[in-house]
Amino acid sequence: MRRVVTGIALAALLTLTACGGGETPQEGAAVTITMWTRAATQAQSERLVKAYNAGHKNQVKLTVIPTDNYQPRIAAAAGAKQLPDVFAADVIFVPNYTSQGLFLDITDRIDALPYKAGLAPSHMKLGTMDGRQYTLPHTLDLSVWFWNKDLYAKAGLDPEKGPKTLKEFAEHATAVQDKLGGDGKVHGTFFGGNCGGCYVFTFWPSVWAAGGQIMNAEGTASLNDQAAMSEVFAIWRGLYDKGVTGPTAKEEQGPTWTGYFAKGEIGVMPMPSTTLGLMPADLKIGVAPIAGPSGGESTFVGGDSVGISSTTEHADAAWEFLSWTVSDEAQVEVMAKNKDVLARTDLAANAHSAKDPRVVLINSLVAKGQTPYAPRFGQTFNDPQGPWLRLAREAMFGDTTKVARLNAEVTASLQQ
Repeated sequence: MRRVVTGIALAALLTLTACGGGETPQEGAAVTITMWTRAATQAQSERLVKAYNAGHKNQVKLTVIPTDNYQPRIAAAAGAKQLPDVFAADVIFVPNYTSQGLFLDITDRIDALPYKAGLAPSHMKLGTMDGRQYTLPHTLDLSVWFWNKDLYAKAGLDPEKGPKTLKEFAEHATAVQDKLGGDGKVHGTFFGGNCGGCYVFTFWPSVWAAGGQIMNAEGTASLNDQAAMSEVFAIWRGLYDKGVTGPTAKEEQGPTWTGYFAKGEIGVMPMPSTTLGLMPADLKIGVAPIAGPSGGESTFVGGDSVGISSTTEHADAAWEFLSWTVSDEAQVEVMAKNKDVLARTDLAANAHSAKDPRVVLINSLVAKGQTPYAPRFGQTFNDPQGPWLRLAREAMFGDTTKVARLNAEVTASLQQ
């Protein structure tokens, strides 16, 4: 599972003037551009670079940086004006980079793409500032519900029918717990109860599916004390109080929260879509969209966006590579072939994905999901010391009368 990492303040970065990039050293000569990505997207980035290099005169030299070190490396390189030609970033933090002038304005280039309308909308939204566009979708990771078909059958549930509502999700999880949880090895569901990013990734889609929101559009006011979020918390708290979630959920900090499902120990739980291809071959898994308490469907659209650095001297060569990564060839024959979520909604039901209806479903959710925008997202929602985790833990395990006050603290953090 790629966990969302804590953001760093970018206020100290030098504001760089966007430039169009220099000419290639010699007309017609091959150009090698540099690219950075974080380790969380290494596999997808390496596949794309390898395929591109095999078929193009221009080449890409990829550097993979440990995820926890990635933002400090970007900050240092930006301050020294030594950014690579192309770099990817967790989509949540793209607004910080665009506001500091780190990406080249590629609006006109994007406008010329015949499939512009099909580019993942959430990623495109966060890569837009003042009506100008700076990034393309690079990799996508969606939150969905997985259910274990064998455990469903043993619990008397229909193994081919996953939950359609969050209330039904709770019923299914409870049934698995009641029928199979006696030995302490099997549990109805699981979640990261001490992980701010886990709550964001898995609980917020139920609010969106119900037609609610968790912040205002500007990302400066929290709505996590409103009815939609309160009902989602109440359903999950009921599962915890009844022992359906497993004994370690309360202290789960994130690194291992997806591992229990892969062991065949969990009936139904929210999971990252990228883990589907990593599951044991003999584990029979159903996939369903995350729903609200009474229906609807949504997803948290995570992953990375990619852009051209504002200091590049090879803007044309960099764009040749970036535009190729979202082409039909790259999306279908590189990404879809490896069961990755596609960066284009118009290619959701391609020949490779069509072989697995679960992948088609996951791809279809890209157009229905959301990626929340907030300039201070990391400090507020992902920081273990931030106000969001305190709010979530009171709502789940503590005194719910404190939620309103803590929600005000979330808003204060967003506005700093």
